[in-house]
Amino acid sequence: MFITDEDYKVVIGDQALKVVSQVSGENRANAETEAVEEMAGYLRPKYDTKAVFTATGKERNRLVVMYTCDIALYHMAASTPQKMGMEIRKERYERAIKWLEGVQAGKIVPDLPLATDEDGNPVGFPMVYGCQKKLRHNW
Repeated sequence: MFITDEDYKVVIGDQALKVVSQVSGENRANAETEAVEEMAGYLRPKYDTKAVFTATGKERNRLVVMYTCDIALYHMAASTPQKMGMEIRKERYERAIKWLEGVQAGKIVPDLPLATDEDGNPVGFPMVYGCQKKLRHNW
């Protein structure tokens, strides 16, 4: 998987992780898969998401790892009884989504591999075009 046990320690303690994941490896794996796909949906138009999410160790972008953990924890917390700890999870989830929307809009440029076509040319760069205002010479 893209996320390891060590990655969660930045955003949640060991005991809290066991509670949120309900001590189910399957529940945690499903939440992580959903988080990766949710993030890929924002990043896919411009970045090579396969390369981003198959990277291991120090090759991974730490911010992407942290936000993937936050989104996975949000999905896990949503399934807990009485939505325990949901306030902080929701806050961090919304922060992750805001960051992804900034990346998608081009306001935030993370250090991620760009998507390329068959020829190796980058794809997903918007082309800006336009023209001057129409001149009206009505006297």
